[in-house]
Amino acid sequence: MTASSAAPAAAAASAADGRPPAITATGLTKSYGDHRVLDGIALCVPEGTIFALLGPNGAGKTTTVQILSTLIPADAGQASVAGCDLLRDAEGVRASIGVTGQFSAVDNLLTAEENLMLMADLNHVPRREGRRRAGDLLRRFELSEATAKPVVTFSGGMRRKLDLAMTLIGDPSVIFLDEPTTGLDPRSRRTMWEIIRGLVADGVTIFLTTQYLEEADQLADRIAVLDHGTLVAEGTAEELKRRIPGGHIRLRFADESRLRSAAALFDPVTMKPDTDALSLHIPGDGSIPTLRAVLEALDGAGVTAEELTVHTPDLDDVFLTLTGNAAKEPTR
Repeated sequence: MTASSAAPAAAAASAADGRPPAITATGLTKSYGDHRVLDGIALCVPEGTIFALLGPNGAGKTTTVQILSTLIPADAGQASVAGCDLLRDAEGVRASIGVTGQFSAVDNLLTAEENLMLMADLNHVPRREGRRRAGDLLRRFELSEATAKPVVTFSGGMRRKLDLAMTLIGDPSVIFLDEPTTGLDPRSRRTMWEIIRGLVADGVTIFLTTQYLEEADQLADRIAVLDHGTLVAEGTAEELKRRIPGGHIRLRFADESRLRSAAALFDPVTMKPDTDALSLHIPGDGSIPTLRAVLEALDGAGVTAEELTVHTPDLDDVFLTLTGNAAKEPTR
């Protein structure tokens, strides 16, 4: 199976960043009967970064996480996680990763501390060390006051924080977060973002799937868009936005005379200055060469702009254009 063309770009980005890859995959394929869920995707995620995988429902995001975390096998392809080959050293992969799924895996009948100690036992952490880690995580996630309370009394945000804390009890170097903030209120979501940023600052690699485009925009170092099992784009948020038409540079002038002089410098046929706002919209991708060309044209004609702003498509536009699906909030 031919690997996705996104692989060279991702590998080049990793090399250019100077960080070794924490996750690599080539030609990952998965089918259920006649339905191909993944069609030869390729990924390269540098250590200590956040990689976001976007896509509509059914695109293959969760399947990708399940394969890379050894929960299900791929039909074809190769992958390495934390330096361990997915097939030859699955135990090494499991010892290096943490997984937080779409739904909290906490036990409602146990307390917060008991949930953490249970995970410590499952990760073969010595009892004393497990208790120390549990206490540290409860403080880190601001759950100390709820240490002895049964989880059934927790809010959704508290459950999600405990769920992530349980993932960390084994001190993983790579964490898979499959739609971790689904169903959280805006305040709890932003709290979770800060926790994720803190993990990356400590050197952890985050593989994030999400349908909240703002979440990917806020957190991810690089983003890949998955559609019908195929990677259709990969890059930074800004790189992806520049691929979509509709961006423009907005210039505002002090008076109508300067506005019309500026409009005449570019395309007087299609350029329609806004005389009420004294502004001019010039199509452009917002790149440095484009900005330089606009400023040089104004300077050469002796026309001074009062204000310049760059407007680019957002990730909603990227998502809609690349997948043909409207970006929607997950069903709650």
